[in-house]
Amino acid sequence: MVLNPVLKKLADKKVVLASGSPRRQEILNNAGLQFEVVPSWFKETLEKSTFSTPYQYAVETAKQKALEVANRMHVKHLQTPDIVIGADTIVSIEEQILEKPVDKQDAYRMLSRLSGKEHSVVTGVAIVHCSSKDDYLDTEVTEFFEETKVKFAELSEELLWEYIHSGEPMDKAGGYGIQALGGMLVEYVHGDFLNVVGFPLNHFCKKLGELYYPPSKHTIHHIKYDSIPSVETFEILSDGDCDSSDSTKMEDAKRLTNGGLVELGKCKESNCSYKIPMEIQNGIPRNVTQCLSKLTHLLDGFKGSKVLFVACKLKIFDLLKDRSTVTTEDVANQLNTSLRGTERLLDACASLGLLEKNHQGYSNAELTNLCLVSDSEYSLHDYILHCNDHLWPLFTHLEQAVKEGTSQIHQTSEKKVNDLFQDFHCQSVEVKQRFIRAMDSSSKVTARDISTAFDLSQFKVVCDLGGCTGALAYDLVQIYPEMQVIVLDLPEVITDVTSCQLSRQNACDVSFVSGDIFKDNIPKADLYILSRVLHHYSEEKISLLLNKLSALSKQGIALLIAEIILDEKRIKPARAVFQSLSMTEGKERSTLEYKQLLEEHGFSNVQIKITGNLLDVILCSKKLSS
Repeated sequence: MVLNPVLKKLADKKVVLASGSPRRQEILNNAGLQFEVVPSWFKETLEKSTFSTPYQYAVETAKQKALEVANRMHVKHLQTPDIVIGADTIVSIEEQILEKPVDKQDAYRMLSRLSGKEHSVVTGVAIVHCSSKDDYLDTEVTEFFEETKVKFAELSEELLWEYIHSGEPMDKAGGYGIQALGGMLVEYVHGDFLNVVGFPLNHFCKKLGELYYPPSKHTIHHIKYDSIPSVETFEILSDGDCDSSDSTKMEDAKRLTNGGLVELGKCKESNCSYKIPMEIQNGIPRNVTQCLSKLTHLLDGFKGSKVLFVACKLKIFDLLKDRSTVTTEDVANQLNTSLRGTERLLDACASLGLLEKNHQGYSNAELTNLCLVSDSEYSLHDYILHCNDHLWPLFTHLEQAVKEGTSQIHQTSEKKVNDLFQDFHCQSVEVKQRFIRAMDSSSKVTARDISTAFDLSQFKVVCDLGGCTGALAYDLVQIYPEMQVIVLDLPEVITDVTSCQLSRQNACDVSFVSGDIFKDNIPKADLYILSRVLHHYSEEKISLLLNKLSALSKQGIALLIAEIILDEKRIKPARAVFQSLSMTEGKERSTLEYKQLLEEHGFSNVQIKITGNLLDVILCSKKLSS
């Protein structure tokens, strides 16, 4: 059995399945794998439109599920697992992902669409190896996906409704379960049957074999087929056959067609690349068609953004909150908009996954109720309006910004200012309040991950520099009851923050001080926080600020920084790269660049946590001055 040698390796390891699915548990139990079940709390709210293919969405969801469990067990359970397995199975037809149906009518819509057609069942799998050093969780992720083609028979109305009334479709992606009654709907299956059930066991076993027994050179065989280029395969070794000194990573095979190398493509595993044959489809090379699809997605990106902006500005999502379905006529009448334009906007929102559409009308998607309704706890509504009013105009002047190497904020602001932060007093009351609400909106979403990235219980007095409405401060005092937090920000900001202060717990432990972080005295504290500050300013201003903090270190201080951290190539995540295009003096930095910057100013023990949220976190300290 393929998995046998791997089982010996895993016998003394803590293996965790980040899924409550009984089907996945049964498949892995039958394979003889010993594991603990810890269902993931990761909310599957990833924006599907940001993924160019369904399998990328499935793989990313599986990875986030596994990482959430690994982090939770490490931080809250105080148990660091050795391996966490995450999986996500989706059904897609014509590149559109079908989730679990929300009601019987939704199940009918899905199954009717699948009737008589072939669709794809894709499972993304993430294998996360975990280790702990100095209370810091280190993870290494291996990910892959498996795709199976399934063809439905032509389904009669009677059969459809009989199956729907059985209740089986309601907790199944795509609205059916092939291992039970849903099997009667299926005409044929091409690929891994267990993948359709919920977990690609064969691919999983092979992947574990590659991880624990990488092939030695003498086990690689060349297999030649008549219709496809030659490939390299390897056999899984038993414990006795594996020679670690001879184990190497399998090199990419050089695949030739028509006497030459063809275009570079991607294989199913995200860490593998290979050459793909120049298949011709409708007279166009297949790889060209794939490139056109990706480029079209990029070209349409600005349209999707504007759809989101306008829908938020019109408060369409607020209108649909707590309502099952709303017709186009209802929306148009309440917003006093044209019937034609409203229908097109609602359809555009549905195409982006922001709304659900059925024969009765429209309703909010889950992510919309969570993050886009203006009064939801984690709403980004005000930040989205800020993007529309402030950031969108900046990018309309991008060409000029590139030519001049300067920000174009003076071209877009209501008043001619050079820096939205430093010239805050020049803005109108409306612009100020809109900006403050936007900062509060995004801070509430990131506050918990910033607060818990590291154990901050040792710090009793904390100063949040540029802390705006205190969203992070209030979260800190809830998590650490012994902590007191001082929020320092510009006088104009402090004056207006009351509009964002609703009922806050532990409010007496948060105080606000007016001041300019560059010009005025900074209150004494054990820990200073710079959240979304450093990326905005020039090297000179950053040096001024860090030197100012260093001068306070007679008693020793710590510094917590929240920013987006670039990878070593400085090209990911894309959000950080895009943000650089609209900035004034500052820049985004990589892990190494932040470490060098802080160490140059006397800070040591630099720890970095990639949170998976909008901001990553850095913790460092400055020792007692002699």
